[in-house]
Amino acid sequence: MTWMRWAPAMEQALYDPDRGFYRRPEGPAGHFRTSVHASPRFARAVARLLLEVDAALGRPEELTLVDMGAGRGELLTGVLAELPGEVLARLRPYGVELAGRPAGLPSTALWTDRPPCGVTGLLFANEWLDNVPLDAGEVDEDGVLRYVEVDTATGAERLGGPVSAADAAWAGRWWPVGEPGDRVEFGGPRDAAWAGAVAGLERGLAVAVDYGHTAARRPRFGTYAGFRGGREVAPVPDGSCDVTAHVALDAVAAPALHSLWTTQREALRALGVSGERPPLALASTDPAGYLRALGGAGEGAELTDPSGLGGFGWLVQSVRMPPLGILERAADLESLPGWQTLGP
Repeated sequence: MTWMRWAPAMEQALYDPDRGFYRRPEGPAGHFRTSVHASPRFARAVARLLLEVDAALGRPEELTLVDMGAGRGELLTGVLAELPGEVLARLRPYGVELAGRPAGLPSTALWTDRPPCGVTGLLFANEWLDNVPLDAGEVDEDGVLRYVEVDTATGAERLGGPVSAADAAWAGRWWPVGEPGDRVEFGGPRDAAWAGAVAGLERGLAVAVDYGHTAARRPRFGTYAGFRGGREVAPVPDGSCDVTAHVALDAVAAPALHSLWTTQREALRALGVSGERPPLALASTDPAGYLRALGGAGEGAELTDPSGLGGFGWLVQSVRMPPLGILERAADLESLPGWQTLGP
């Protein structure tokens, strides 16, 4: 058995150069379905969001799109296909990913393992933060918060030593625990990863889309999960499956920025994605058009299903630009009271 804390175990399982899950040739799409893979409507919505950002920024001479955790470039390719020529002529697109550059990516796209600095535009992170490795802690029978260790071969767990002062402070601020058996997933590495990515924006909008929770809804027993071949499996950090954990979206938010939170359902509806069926009368006047619209409605319904992809959280932060009214109207202010006053 090889026992590790969860953070190094995830790092090795996901990103090891020789056997990490995200280094495998089939890419994430070979194992699980994200919004990007569900429908081209998702890329179309991100393209519309980019156009809204472009307008709010006054159509800068160079506009940047940064796709964090770009996988095999599916979202980046889809967004570029939806943009008008005038915007493409000014656009500098980046795919940020540890895996090598995928075949077929448009030649204009830059491929890098770290977010760019000093750029203006849209930074979009779709299911990126849930794969940033992090440790877990659990309260023992004596009320001491200890790290959880995992066997990298089997996924079995045991309690290790007491947590550091920094992790204890993070838990006290964002995820208080006290009863024996209570668990916490220490989000400091994700907070730092998001802050580092957002710091690269000179002006623009940063959006994180992920499984998430906030202070009022912390899961008592944690959220580590695994995915392989389209199915949820035990989170064994041996490189054979994805290992993920939900994101404390309120903790992640970079301070001193105008911030809001909404669900994917509401965000995509604001951006023109709907699951509504076309009028039946269209079937008589334009049967082919009716079938296309019906298929699109099915895809829209999947993307906005509140019990599925539509339940994802969207964290939206503005950097030296006016707030976007199109998303402000979709914000869930009840779940995160006061977020509108976090920054200018």
